Amino acid sequence: MSEERELKPVYLITGSDEPKVELALTRLRGRFAPEATERVSAVDTSGEEAVALCNTGSLFGDARLVLVEDIDGRRTNEGRLTGGWKAADVKTVTVYLAAPAPATTLALVAAELKKDSPLGKACAKAGDVLEYVVPKRNVTGWVAERFRQQEVRATTEACSALVHLVGDDLRALAVEVDKLATWAGAEEEVTEREVELLVAPVAETPSFAVTDAWGAREPGRAVEASERIFDRSDRPRRDEAARLSATLASHANRLSTAKRLRESGLRSADALSELGTRSSFYADKLYRQSDEFSRDELHSAIVRLAELDLALKGGSRLASDLELQRALLDLTRPPGSG
Repeated sequence: MSEERELKPVYLITGSDEPKVELALTRLRGRFAPEATERVSAVDTSGEEAVALCNTGSLFGDARLVLVEDIDGRRTNEGRLTGGWKAADVKTVTVYLAAPAPATTLALVAAELKKDSPLGKACAKAGDVLEYVVPKRNVTGWVAERFRQQEVRATTEACSALVHLVGDDLRALAVEVDKLATWAGAEEEVTEREVELLVAPVAETPSFAVTDAWGAREPGRAVEASERIFDRSDRPRRDEAARLSATLASHANRLSTAKRLRESGLRSADALSELGTRSSFYADKLYRQSDEFSRDELHSAIVRLAELDLALKGGSRLASDLELQRALLDLTRPPGSG
């Protein structure tokens, strides 16, 4: 929405790309005087009340903006949307859009409302629908593009690591990209290591650092990564060791599956469901890592991790973190060395 373009009676702004949604709203609000803007939430403002706001003219005859957020509800901690407009609210607003107030722009903000929904169609007919969607499986690509927009070089591994640490909350990812871009400037490249050092984990603890070191057969790096995880975790070392052990066992089974699928000729992009992942990046990584191990080595790894599980459940008198690191040394041993 450039300033040269004439404002439309209504805009529906929707989608999972929250930074772009917020940017669109910022640009739209910039077209109006602050005192000419009404900002409410559909959680506590009905469709009828929103229409009444639209029909309330400015005392000075100026253009007005009525901004209604949370049209399809607010997201709970469990990820569900709740409290948005019902069918009656949508019908009321749809009737209004057939003859909107001439000096008012209505902006409706939703998380997941589609263009082909009844309200989406009404908004498209009377005004415009701005949809900013990032597919779940393309979040890593979104991060990479965000770095490119800031003219910062970032490796694919760094982008994936950031998603592992922060999750798929695009607003939180944008904040971390901005922080890393500030650190990197025009000269430095952002790699996986910088991400691990500079980004506080919000999603899962980065156990991929351990599995990557295993896949590269680098014992020192694997033990260092495990120690970093122990230090950063809020869990007791005993519990963190059990979690890492389960992660390693799962990874070993996935490597074994990846090797079988790769040898059968199936592409990694077509093996997501069998590998138990939605990430094509992770599937590619599994395929690459599985190529570094023989079938016998992967079988031995599964057996060794079963032994680790037994040790952690009372079969050893050694500390749990030490048992896990001993297993890592065995797993990363060069072929034919033991």
